[in-house]
Amino acid sequence: MPGTETLHPTPGGSKAAAISNLTVRLLSEYTGRGPTKARTFFNDDMVTVVLQDTLTRAEQTLVDKDRSALVLTTRTTFQDVMGDDLIAGIEQVLGRKVIAFLSANHIDPDIAIESFVLAPGDPAAASPHRNP
Repeated sequence: MPGTETLHPTPGGSKAAAISNLTVRLLSEYTGRGPTKARTFFNDDMVTVVLQDTLTRAEQTLVDKDRSALVLTTRTTFQDVMGDDLIAGIEQVLGRKVIAFLSANHIDPDIAIESFVLAPGDPAAASPHRNP
């Protein structure tokens, strides 16, 4: 997505890019503005997306008027509502079942985390040195 920095600090770069783009797109669809930076990290049965610069202009106005708690409550509600779409997208990209979805937001600095715990995968399929 334009304006989105997608880094792949772990193997599976194209999947990391797909997950970052999915997350940014969904946040944009649900809130009217997506984050400007997204990084997806993989670690065995865990996927974490770190998002930066997520606040809409309206949310930033509320923060500037000392209403951060309201913004956090609203963000939590959006993430709860869009959780099924995020989970479905992650499962489609990775071909694995998501067994838990966790989400958190931080106002200053403006960072959000979307984490997905995956059902255990086939260890033989993940290993590049499988025995035939």
